[in-house]
Amino acid sequence: MILFKTIVSGSLEFGTQKTYDKVFNMFQHRVENYYKTDLFVDFEEAFLPDSYQLIIPRTVTESTSKIWKNTLDCFEYLAQFAFAGRIIAWMVKDGKIIHEATIEPKCDKVAVQAFLRGRAQLGEKGKEQEAISSFDKAIAKYSRHAYAYEKRGYVKLQLEDIKGADTDFKKSQAINPNIPEPYVGLGKIKMIQNDYKNALFDLTNAVKNSIPLMPIYWQAKRMKIQCHLELDQYNEAIGDLKLFCNRHFNEDDPNYKYNDWGWFNYGKVLLEVGDSQQALDIFNRSVENSGLEKSDIDPDFLVYRGIARKKSGKSGYKKDWTQAAKQGSAKATELLQVRD
Repeated sequence: MILFKTIVSGSLEFGTQKTYDKVFNMFQHRVENYYKTDLFVDFEEAFLPDSYQLIIPRTVTESTSKIWKNTLDCFEYLAQFAFAGRIIAWMVKDGKIIHEATIEPKCDKVAVQAFLRGRAQLGEKGKEQEAISSFDKAIAKYSRHAYAYEKRGYVKLQLEDIKGADTDFKKSQAINPNIPEPYVGLGKIKMIQNDYKNALFDLTNAVKNSIPLMPIYWQAKRMKIQCHLELDQYNEAIGDLKLFCNRHFNEDDPNYKYNDWGWFNYGKVLLEVGDSQQALDIFNRSVENSGLEKSDIDPDFLVYRGIARKKSGKSGYKKDWTQAAKQGSAKATELLQVRD
């Protein structure tokens, strides 16, 4: 019997006493007749009759392929009766994701269909107002739809309605304080307002409410790093930069395009704290990892690598600055004019 590490968290909202009672009774029937004890979640503890919800706190355990399949099947069955919610599960072996599942309502309830339609419209340029209307409808039909508020907040943010976006993110957060998305939204707003100190609070909560298997975890980490950089908090940024650079992102991960950003800022921060030799090592590793041709290297990168070379007593710094100057870097030209 092969055991796999399994991680799951999330919630489903059934909205009314009638729906909740119906779902709970059908759940008990299915457990008795189909699943028995072959589930990796304690569903009895997860059902909350006072709020008509199923809440799965982050649970890390072990299961077999059969138990994994049974549990996901049970989640799918329950989700068809929910008004809102989301459950995410991962099966991991030796640090690699074997299976990943996102389970959410996809039934014919108006609130569900309006939300799904609005989310699809998010990906269509020029459909922002239609998306807002869809999310409006979802919220009108189910006022506790945290994800509809969160998604509507992002549309409003795209339309530069900062006040409206802030209100929606806060409503989403109030309904479900355990999901990371509204915290990231609030962090974005504060960064736009140059309120980096308070943005750190929201982004820290986003990290706490996600896990490293989720792209949003690393998005929040990256934004948190940027806040530390804006506040000249270099020692606070080093640890997260190291983690970010050591993380392998696949090309379909939205964090993939920030690989060079991470390595460059890691090297700069090491320079700021006086570790020029390690900074140089990081800059060199960055070039190796990127696979860029010499002529494609960013001039700002060349400037800082040249500084790291000079401060660590290595040759080649003038070559870096000369190349950067040829690419139009005023900073490199200035450095070349300073006599050793």
